[in-house]
Amino acid sequence: MRLVMTEPVEKMERPYARRWWALLVLCLSLLIIVMANTALTVAAPDMTKDLGLSSADLQWVIDGYTVPYAALMLLLGAIGDKYSRRGALVLGLVVFGGGAVFGYLADSAATVIAARAVMGVGAALIMPATLSLLAATFPRAERAKAIVLWTATAGLAIAAGPVVAGALLRDHGWSSTFLINVPIAAVAIVAALALIPPSKAGHHDRIDYVGGLLSVIWTGSLIYMIIEGPHFGWNAKAITAAIVAGAGLVAFVLWELRHPRPILDVRRFADRRFAGSNLAVALFFLAVFGAFYYLTQHLQFVLGYDALETGVRMLPLAGAVFVGSALTGFLTPRVGMKWTVTAGMVGGTTALALLTRVDAGSTYGDFLAPLIILGLAIGLALSPCTDAIMGAFPESELGVGGAVNDTSLELGGSLGIAILGSLLATSYGNHLTDATAGSKLPASALDTAQDSVGAGYAVAQGIGEKAHQLAAQAAHATNPQQAAQLKQQAAELAAGARQMAHAVGSSFSDAVAHTSLVGAVILGTGTILVAVLLPRREKAAAEVKTEEKELADSTAG
Repeated sequence: MRLVMTEPVEKMERPYARRWWALLVLCLSLLIIVMANTALTVAAPDMTKDLGLSSADLQWVIDGYTVPYAALMLLLGAIGDKYSRRGALVLGLVVFGGGAVFGYLADSAATVIAARAVMGVGAALIMPATLSLLAATFPRAERAKAIVLWTATAGLAIAAGPVVAGALLRDHGWSSTFLINVPIAAVAIVAALALIPPSKAGHHDRIDYVGGLLSVIWTGSLIYMIIEGPHFGWNAKAITAAIVAGAGLVAFVLWELRHPRPILDVRRFADRRFAGSNLAVALFFLAVFGAFYYLTQHLQFVLGYDALETGVRMLPLAGAVFVGSALTGFLTPRVGMKWTVTAGMVGGTTALALLTRVDAGSTYGDFLAPLIILGLAIGLALSPCTDAIMGAFPESELGVGGAVNDTSLELGGSLGIAILGSLLATSYGNHLTDATAGSKLPASALDTAQDSVGAGYAVAQGIGEKAHQLAAQAAHATNPQQAAQLKQQAAELAAGARQMAHAVGSSFSDAVAHTSLVGAVILGTGTILVAVLLPRREKAAAEVKTEEKELADSTAG
C-alpha cells in the first residue's frame, strides 16, 4: 500500500512500515552535505597549488558553500513544508549533484567558488528536509532514536570526508573530491522516490516571504561578516555586513512579532528548553568546527601525515560519536536532556582543555584521548538538543524546525572557524616571531612564513633546497676558495632551514594549545548558561512509556 503523508504520521493508526529504510536515505543525504566540507580540508593544499589560489581565494572556496547554505535554510525549509518535503530533498540533491559536477570541471578560483555556492544552495534544501521528513515519518516515541542515528551520521561524515578524499588524492587530482558526491546523490534521489513517502503541511497558508527574505538578509550578512572580518580585516565590506546583519535581525524580529503567520515564531525563544538547545548546538559546533580546523592542520603539517593518514587518525572521533549516541539514547529518557546535554558539553570542554597540553614534542597519542572524548560529547549532547528543537514545532512547520536547528549548527561552525581560526593565526604569527628573533633568515622569508603553518614549512623547504643547490655547486667548483665559500653558505642555509622548520612546528603547537584554552573557556562558559536554561525534566518517564505502549499497540494492530 502506498502511503501519502499529507497529514501528520502520528495521527494515522499505524506508522509507515518502511520508515527505517527511509531513515537510511535521509542519513545518506546528510552524509554527503557534511562530507562536502570535511573532504575539502584535505584537498585544499592540492587545489591551492594547481589553481594558484591566494589565501583569500582559498577562504572563499571553503566559505562560498557556507553563506548560501546558512542564509537560505529557513526560507527553503518553509517552502518545503508548504509544497513538498520530499520534493525539496530531491531537488536539493539534484542541485547539489549539479554543483559537484561543476566543481569537477572547474579550472579557476572563480569557478570553484561558484560551484561551491551552487552546492550550498542544494545543501540548504537538503538539510532541513532530512529532519522534517524524519520527524514526519517517525511516531513521537521513535523519533528520538531516529535522531540519534541522524546525529551519529553527522559524526561519521566529519571523519569520513578526509578518509575518502585522502584515498582519492593518492591517485587522482583534487577535482575527484567533487565527483564522489555525484553517484551518492544519484542513488539518494532514486531511493528517496522509492522509499520516502510524500509529505507536506496539512494547511495551505501563504508563506511569509517578507520574513523569509529578511532572514536571508540578516543571516547571510552575519555569516559574511564572520568570514570577512577576522580573516581579511575589519574593512568597509565587513563593517557594512555587520550593520546590515544587525538591522536585518531587528527588522526580522519586529516583522515576525507582528505577522499573523510568521515564517518563524520568535516567541519560541522564550521557551528555556528551546533556547537552551539552540545555544548548545551553536556552542558545540563552534568548538567542534574550530578544533577540527586546527587539528587536521597539525596532523598534516606538523606531524607529517598525508591526507589519507590524517583522515584515518580522525576515525576514533566518529566511533566515539556512535558510542555517545547510543548512551544518550539510553540515558536521556531516564535522567532528562538537561543532564545528558550538560555532561556532553562538559566532555567537550574537557577535550579542549586536554589540547592545551600540546607542544612541539606531542605525538598522535596526545591527540587520541581528546578526539575520543570530543566524539563521546557530540553523541551525548546533540541528539537530545535536536529532538527538543524539532519537538517545539507543530507538524506543519517541521521544515522550519529543521532549518532552525541547522542554522544554529552553521552559525556555530562558522563562528568557530572564524574566531578560533583567527586566534590560531595570530597566535602562530606571534610565536613564530619570538622563535625566530635574532636569526639570520631573510625578513621576506619570515614574513611569508607567518602567513600560515603551510607557508612556514614551504619557506623552510625552499631554504633547504637552496642549501642543497649551493652544496652541489661547491662539489663541482674548481676553485678551492670558491668551493669553501659555497660550502659555508650551504651549511648556514641548511641550519636556517632546520631552525625555520623547528620554529614553525613549535609555534603552531603553541598556537594550538593557546587556541584550545580559549575554546575551552568559551564552551565552559556556555555549558553553565545551557545548564541554567534547560529545565530539570522535560518529560516524565511515564509519558515515554505511554508513547512506547501506544506505538507497540498501533504496530501490533
